[in-house]
Amino acid sequence: MSDDPVDDDGTPDNTSGDTRDDDPEASAASGQRRTARVRDRLERRVLAALALGTLGVLLVVFYYPVATVLVESVVVDGVVTLGVFVELLRDPFYFGDLARVFAGENPLTVARDFLGPDRRIGIIGFTAYQAALSTLVSVALGVPLAYLLARFEFRGRRTLRSLTILPFVLPSIMVAVGFVATFGRTGTLNSVLGALGLPPVELMFTLEAILIAHAFYNAPLVARVTTAAWESVDASAIETARSLGAGPLRAFYDVVAPQVYPAVLMGAALTFVFTFGTFPIVLALGGFQLATVEVFIYRLVRDLNYAEAAALAVVELVISLAVLFAYLRYEAKHTVQSGGVRPLPRKPLVPPVNTVREWLPRAGLGVYAVVASFVFIAPIASMILASVTGGDGALTLEHYRFLLDRQETGAAFQVRPWPAIRNSLVFAAASALVALPMGVVIAVVTTREYLGRKLVGTLAMAPFAVSGILVGLGLLRGLVFGVEIGGWRIAIAGSAAIVAAHAVSGYPFVVRTVAPGLESLDRSLIESARALGASRSRVVRDIELPLVWPGVVAGAAFAVAISMGEFTSTIVLATGADAYTMPIAIERFIGRRLGPATAMGVVLLVVTAISFVVIERLGGDYSGL
Repeated sequence: MSDDPVDDDGTPDNTSGDTRDDDPEASAASGQRRTARVRDRLERRVLAALALGTLGVLLVVFYYPVATVLVESVVVDGVVTLGVFVELLRDPFYFGDLARVFAGENPLTVARDFLGPDRRIGIIGFTAYQAALSTLVSVALGVPLAYLLARFEFRGRRTLRSLTILPFVLPSIMVAVGFVATFGRTGTLNSVLGALGLPPVELMFTLEAILIAHAFYNAPLVARVTTAAWESVDASAIETARSLGAGPLRAFYDVVAPQVYPAVLMGAALTFVFTFGTFPIVLALGGFQLATVEVFIYRLVRDLNYAEAAALAVVELVISLAVLFAYLRYEAKHTVQSGGVRPLPRKPLVPPVNTVREWLPRAGLGVYAVVASFVFIAPIASMILASVTGGDGALTLEHYRFLLDRQETGAAFQVRPWPAIRNSLVFAAASALVALPMGVVIAVVTTREYLGRKLVGTLAMAPFAVSGILVGLGLLRGLVFGVEIGGWRIAIAGSAAIVAAHAVSGYPFVVRTVAPGLESLDRSLIESARALGASRSRVVRDIELPLVWPGVVAGAAFAVAISMGEFTSTIVLATGADAYTMPIAIERFIGRRLGPATAMGVVLLVVTAISFVVIERLGGDYSGL
């Protein structure tokens, strides 16, 4: 029989005698646990609110503008219709002989005529044609570079590999002015040929110039993704194949190639998408006689033909997404596991060469170095040289003085140099301030086990797949022209729209630089801090953020560099506004005064070079690009 006292209702009385519930330490611990649970729930809600806020910003400055373009392509004068698309599909100007199929002709008859000498491919066909050729040239230049970086050890290899990030940093219009300085009528190439007594070469406004410029931009991209795949090849698998009697070529075909060519295809797919949506390079080096889809979209916008421009932009988007979708389906079926492998050892590039087998690859790389110097080094060197060279060939700083002196209204072909420089700097700083918190929030959400993180990641990275001219057109037709909500008309200035477009272009790069750092964090550090009572926000502030801070800084540098060089959406939004940037000024100068264009290009090069140094020093190999 229990001696414990009982209450009147027969339950044990724990209010007297030896009790445990009145232990102050246990009560304090219980209170701390409750407080921690409440704090965790609150912090999760704060993070969810930040993620929703970021998606809300995207909804306003990206999804709504894109939706505006989609709506304008199917709603004409208030009536839903597919008439604009039908006219496009049946117009030989856009689709060439394929338009006859859409018009109802026999496909076999059209195919027979297409194989003849009088075939027509139209603007869409030419865009795809130049993109395919650009892809082939980029792969031809990028794969040997990947082979050099992955298989050989030499002084400067790490720097050369870091330079493969330049396509993400260098403004395309700056590259265009470098090619004008190299291949123009009075460019570096013809100057050298004249000195050698050889006839000049006319490459400007030719398809060849466009292809070389695209290779300058995209071959490093192919090399970057292919090098990573080559370095992940398992050396033991090759040794096993060789021990079973396979020769070097057979071992390469059976072991190395299956692990490398998916990366080559990835680089090729990205190159095709980028060059299919090319704009500034074609506009500067090809003009309207070699115009692509985006050049005509810009022309239609300039002519105020918004419905046709919107429909053409949708057609371009569908084709680009179809190529990316096809590659992603292929990648899902041919994923090569590379974890826990022993990489191939790199060979010295300049050893004593005793056999033809050792000599041939190095001789081939020597030839490649000559070609690569012509494609990659000559345009930048020519731009710098032209910026300090006068009409008589003497060294001068007159082109830089032009940028400082010609500030009166209407000068410099309606673009004043200093306001263009100032606008670029202000827009870059403002877009970085917007892109950086957006990118960090998305990086945190997509690297943690939160509900819906995959959906958030997919929605947030959509700007990678959408053309800048489509975003610019949507912002122009939506937020700049104004939106009526509840009887109020809401509109933003062109400069604010430019900042929004630049932030949309730049923040995915912030995600790609911060997310790998978050994924590689030692979770035991975080768990230990939480076990010692640190709040989630304090763990982020004291542990996670300091460890990923280099990636954050690299992401900010990316955002600044991309904003400084963004041309496609800017030229749509800056039309009619006092919001011209350096890339717009360069495009206005090209063909009229090459000297100021090259001087402005050098200023832009200096800014992007600083951004590159920051990215290369802090971003490192975990940049995720």
